[in-house]
Amino acid sequence: MDNRVFIRLGAGVLSLVVAMPALALDASIKGVKGKLADNIEIYLDGLDETQYQAERLEAEVRRLVSEALRPFGYYDPSLTVRFDDPESPSHVDLEIDRGEPVRIEQLNFAVEGAAAEDPPFAKAIEAYPQKKGDVLRHAPYDALRSELSGLALQRGYFDWRFTQRRLEVRPWDHSARLSLGLDSGQRYHFGKVYFRGQHIEPERLQNLVPFEEGAPYLAGRVARLNQNLGQTAWFGSVSVRPRLDQGPEALALPPHEVGWWHSLDVADIPPAPPAPPRISPQALGAAAELQAPETPRVPIDVLVTPADRHQFETGIGYATDVGPRARLTWNQPWVNRYGHSWNHDLYVSGPEQKFSGSYTMPLEDPLRDSYELQYGIRNKDSDDTESLEASVEFGRRWKFDNGWEQYLYVRSTYEDFTQAGESNQVLLLYPGVRWSRTRTHNPTFPTWGDRQQLTVQYSNEAWGSDAEFLRINGDTQWIRMLGDANRFVGRLGAGSISTSDFADVPPSLRFFTGGDNSVRGYSYESLSPEDDEGRLIGGKQRFVASVEAQRRIADKWWLASFVDTGDAFTDWWPEQLKTGAGLGVRWISPVGPIRFDVAHPFDDDDAYRIHFSIGPEF
Repeated sequence: MDNRVFIRLGAGVLSLVVAMPALALDASIKGVKGKLADNIEIYLDGLDETQYQAERLEAEVRRLVSEALRPFGYYDPSLTVRFDDPESPSHVDLEIDRGEPVRIEQLNFAVEGAAAEDPPFAKAIEAYPQKKGDVLRHAPYDALRSELSGLALQRGYFDWRFTQRRLEVRPWDHSARLSLGLDSGQRYHFGKVYFRGQHIEPERLQNLVPFEEGAPYLAGRVARLNQNLGQTAWFGSVSVRPRLDQGPEALALPPHEVGWWHSLDVADIPPAPPAPPRISPQALGAAAELQAPETPRVPIDVLVTPADRHQFETGIGYATDVGPRARLTWNQPWVNRYGHSWNHDLYVSGPEQKFSGSYTMPLEDPLRDSYELQYGIRNKDSDDTESLEASVEFGRRWKFDNGWEQYLYVRSTYEDFTQAGESNQVLLLYPGVRWSRTRTHNPTFPTWGDRQQLTVQYSNEAWGSDAEFLRINGDTQWIRMLGDANRFVGRLGAGSISTSDFADVPPSLRFFTGGDNSVRGYSYESLSPEDDEGRLIGGKQRFVASVEAQRRIADKWWLASFVDTGDAFTDWWPEQLKTGAGLGVRWISPVGPIRFDVAHPFDDDDAYRIHFSIGPEF
């Protein structure tokens, strides 16, 4: 064989040997336990005993153990070291006497400058966990130092510095003196907010700024501005930065020129206020020497780029309620410089086909206050219901600080329907109001959350409606965890229609129950009062309730057991509610939670019914 082959093989083996990690020295520790023993193990973990002679190895072990004990206040330990093999050790027995600890003799913490009157700084010092006479710990001192410096940056003290930062340990005296002094300097206040790249009216953007010019600086308010801009969906990218040493031209994102396809609605937008002229550092220093500003201000530079004006999304799926289904959405997050948006949705399944749209017009507070125009047409052919419905709705939406949302609207509906063999055509005009709130932790698969919704609708012949009714419908749902592996879901819903013209109330407003998200074990909307021939006519009242317990069996797999009960009925209260119970599996997939249930109905001839759906509970 060619000698060069042996040379290459030898070099390869040598490189593998060199690349092998060295084994750490194994240690048995006596005399200390808990965090002290853990810290000693961490210090010894990187020690390669093959790199030292016996005497040098013992000295290195002693040094590392001593360093590992110091953060806990032990600077004078006694240590016995025994190796299993003096020539080639792989294990060491350590017997440790911690000795007398170092105790705190003096604490001297102080804040100077404007931050001396700022409560969070005083609270941080007051919360220091050690006092005079306690055994010294390094970690609380380091944490306080980091907390004070972090507060200074978060609260606008950009000229801060430590005047004292001293942890003085006297091992011979078993004492320590801790000193920490912060000079915050002046607190900066918010200056003007400058927008660049915007395609929305500057006044609309200014309404999203969560602080007033001249207010004390808070980093959280800057983050809130970034969040507000992102929630509008008007922008493809958002960069919000306080201007300290550099102007807006130093932002990370390059300037964005609005393309010709946007120009129609952007051409008349007045330009943003120009950034103030910048002066040289020398001139700035000379001016500062003459007279320092009483309250230094930091302008905020915002660079945005328009979101894609046309966004399309498609989806296909399957649910046992409706079978195969498909959806196409066309979203326009902004259609003009006032931030109006337009959304369209096409939904197709076996029993139902629907096209709907909404036009949203934000008001002074774009995230909380808006007008909405909604419209749609729907065809439904399911069991004993045939319906062709067209509707137009105009309303106003408010979002409140407590998380509740109020939607007040007027709706016009024309519906041509046949229900249980009875045909009718109605034109309804009725106002309504809806209150709702949804709170979740981790919306994809909530470990905590709740949802409430209450809707009130009223129709009267006095203004040309074909039916007179008062309809109230409400739902509530909760999700709670018990420990890390037990999840509980509860659901309750009720509704009522008060009318003397029930024949003129269309199927879209009557109550039906049963299905994946109602009473499992029964088919979709199969529970309601029936006529003499057993055909569904829909109910004036509705009640559903559900309790479900889930148990984690793997990282993304859960087992579920549940009981559902409910019905739709004419007279309140029915003699007997329909009840179903069963078992299920939950898998948190990359596309969302997948739910598979097998439910047994107690009031039906079917032995069981399978329910399958994708998506979170709410």
